[in-house]
Amino acid sequence: MLGKFLKTISVLTALSLAAASQTIPAGTHLTVRLGSEISSGTAKAGDRFDATLARSLVVNGKTLARSGAPVRGKVTSAKSSGRLHAPGELALRLTSVQVNGRMVPITTHSYFAKGKGHTKSNATKIGGGAAAGALIGGLVGGGKGAGIGALAGGGAGTGVAAATGKEEAVVPAEGSLTFTTTTAAAVR
Repeated sequence: MLGKFLKTISVLTALSLAAASQTIPAGTHLTVRLGSEISSGTAKAGDRFDATLARSLVVNGKTLARSGAPVRGKVTSAKSSGRLHAPGELALRLTSVQVNGRMVPITTHSYFAKGKGHTKSNATKIGGGAAAGALIGGLVGGGKGAGIGALAGGGAGTGVAAATGKEEAVVPAEGSLTFTTTTAAAVR
């Protein structure tokens, strides 16, 4: 009789553990809101960041984590912008999400961010400088002055582009990003 009772308790315990255990399946979308700004100019690969769920995590109709639950992630790649070319780049991924008061490790695809391209901005600064130099040179020294002014103005425009040309990748604080899990994660 005692053996049958213990066997019943064992089966009930196994069933309750199975019911308490959930899985966050691969392919689950997690939309998060960042706690602070991340910039390719200051971030380094391996840096950690905090976020919160922007939407509740619901799996098979069951809410595993409510909106506002803590989420952690890390910077997987960060490349600062060059002055005249190569805009900044960032790659981020999530590492854990809080479910039932516990941080559950997760693996997600990376989110990529890239700064604006330099080409249009640089062309405007350099071309504008050359045009202004040619106009001033032409007024002061005629045709020869216009040529010298265009060269001087183009050089000045290049200097302005170099001084102001960094185009970092920036993910703003409170920015909303969506990540997708790559593997299933067991929730206990």
